[in-house]
Amino acid sequence: MDIELKVIEKCKNLRVDDLVSKSFSMISRSQAALLVKNGEILVSKRKVKPGYKVKTGEIIVGSIANQKNNDVLAQKIDLDIVFEDNHIIIINKAPGLVVHPGAGNDSGTLVNALLYHCPEILNAGEDKSRAGIVHRLDKNTSGIMVAAKTKSALEFLKKEFKQRRVKKQYFALVKGVIKDDTGRITLPVGRHPQKRIIMTTKGENLRSAETLWNVKQRYEDATLVNALLLTGRTHQIRVHFYAIGYPIIGEKIYQFRRMRKQKTSIPRPMLHSASLQFRHPFSGKLMSFNVPLPDDFKMLLDTLKE
Repeated sequence: MDIELKVIEKCKNLRVDDLVSKSFSMISRSQAALLVKNGEILVSKRKVKPGYKVKTGEIIVGSIANQKNNDVLAQKIDLDIVFEDNHIIIINKAPGLVVHPGAGNDSGTLVNALLYHCPEILNAGEDKSRAGIVHRLDKNTSGIMVAAKTKSALEFLKKEFKQRRVKKQYFALVKGVIKDDTGRITLPVGRHPQKRIIMTTKGENLRSAETLWNVKQRYEDATLVNALLLTGRTHQIRVHFYAIGYPIIGEKIYQFRRMRKQKTSIPRPMLHSASLQFRHPFSGKLMSFNVPLPDDFKMLLDTLKE
């Protein structure tokens, strides 16, 4: 497949990998970055870095004939299925499970497991490596997810998420004791200007983000909160609670500098997607699903109680 794209005024100063992935739905940003890095995508006949900021009038051309977009393995991987019909499948994702194939994760992902369980999901979406994926959870975040089994269900649910009609609630165990019972975090979120794989609440090109929270339980030096996402920015809960001084326990990236390299027995951020409410893509019926805390989360809470 050959691509050609002229940079218009409203797209200037975007990263070239971001622009390519936004312009061609079958190319993820990580795939675009690799193509740019390898010189398979050029800007005005020049090889540039994935973070290059494009200018108005520049021509982006490339060939992605070597993309293995259809070569996604179907793998027998145990899934905790909460609900399933002909249109959707609800999964309770285990911590440590990557959602879709990407750099360094060609197999062993949720998509690989879904393709084995319901092969028809391969037709839900243009990018086969993200077949059926409506939204994502970070690798080490546990909890509930919905995937679409048909193209029409995928398009419907993506619009629901975009229009903020999907209700997502999480449990987060944070460092420190929060005195207020409820709160609202409205700090905008965007990619870090230098460290592009992480997010920040400071700098330019930020997008609005809003998290509501309420305290469920206080411990000696920790607080269990219920967080409701009103927007769905990447790493939103993790970066929001870090920004207000209460980083999630087990967090390595969005953590106080003095604690980032400290040894800990907690292998992951204590963040769990507990409930999901949305309209069914075929019937329109409002559906609500809840999943319990995973064992590692419950064991840590029991330890804190003691």
